[in-house]
Amino acid sequence: MPGLLSSPAIVDLVQTYGVLSVFALVALESVGLPLPGEAALIAASLYAGATGQLSIFAVIGAAAAGAILGDNLGYLIGRALGPFLLMRYGRHIGLTHRRLLIGRYLFWRHGGKIVFFGRFIAFLRTFAALLAGASQMRWRNFLLFNALGGIVWASAYGLSTYFLGETITRLAPPLSTAVLAVAIILIIAGFLFIRRHEVELEARARQVFPDSIEP
Repeated sequence: MPGLLSSPAIVDLVQTYGVLSVFALVALESVGLPLPGEAALIAASLYAGATGQLSIFAVIGAAAAGAILGDNLGYLIGRALGPFLLMRYGRHIGLTHRRLLIGRYLFWRHGGKIVFFGRFIAFLRTFAALLAGASQMRWRNFLLFNALGGIVWASAYGLSTYFLGETITRLAPPLSTAVLAVAIILIIAGFLFIRRHEVELEARARQVFPDSIEP
């Protein structure tokens, strides 16, 4: 959300509540709410570098903690409600039982990569935890890659903003656009691959989850 980097509301929150605002916005975004968690991290890092009134390490710690806690809450919500909602309503958007089983298999096989790299992509940052829970990804695997992703993400954005200062506001829009473009290409490629190999992937999924039967 590059346009929110200079939002007076975010700046006011950072100035008033400090790292607590970063923690709260990142955590709520990670649960699945469309809030500017990344923008709050960048704004707080800029504020820390410009004024010295915040510790950059406290900002990074708050963002990482918010990411980890929020994602775990999102995972639990997805695990508790996701399978029911997907089984009941998924067919209306093309998510048949067969495709849900394939999705579960893909998270079992590649969930760590999705969770880790999803932290750096706006759409996945909001929904990866919910999808991981709904796909019944093992919690210990989710926790490991979620924690690594949250720490690396918070450190990379926090430190680069702290040291680059206002330069980051010029670099962020084209960088975000490039990352989004790559993510879209990868998602489309992945979708086409799944469609082409749907039968094969289903057979592998049923070997891993033999207890999964048609409802």
